[in-house]
Amino acid sequence: MTQSTEQGTIWLTQEAYDKLQAELANLKGPVRQEVIARISAARDEGDLKENGGYHAARDEQGKVEGRIRQLEDMLLRAKVGETPEDDGTVSPGMKVTYKFVGDDDDEAETFLLGAREIEDSVEGLKVYSPQSPLGSAIIGAKVGDTVSYDAPNGKTLEVVVVAAVPFTG
Repeated sequence: MTQSTEQGTIWLTQEAYDKLQAELANLKGPVRQEVIARISAARDEGDLKENGGYHAARDEQGKVEGRIRQLEDMLLRAKVGETPEDDGTVSPGMKVTYKFVGDDDDEAETFLLGAREIEDSVEGLKVYSPQSPLGSAIIGAKVGDTVSYDAPNGKTLEVVVVAAVPFTG
């Protein structure tokens, strides 16, 4: 059960959380009001069937409302900056080093297991979501474990967890 709970958690840095909160406030306030005003103005022009401005504004409204729902869900499930235990077990908020089975140690790669939205705040470190194929397969694994997962191309890949340490920024 822990794995599904862990996969539902979205680990964010405080900076990323604040940025997403600001985006949500902007979308729910000024952006939403501006789109509603555009819809209203286009509606006043008359016939809606051939009113490109009206249809464009309605499409924009759908995108804005979709992003609002996405952000609300993400922020609701967010675990902000709480550093996971340093026990060598992979969980959101961990900096994970892995290599493909058969590769040399110098071919190991490192990523942060967390929400992709934090990628621009972690200084060039790759970020993989716990819902990604690799992320979901590796959660709960310990250093030295070999796990397999189905890559998007349909191949089954095996990786070895080389290291898993809490991300400290």
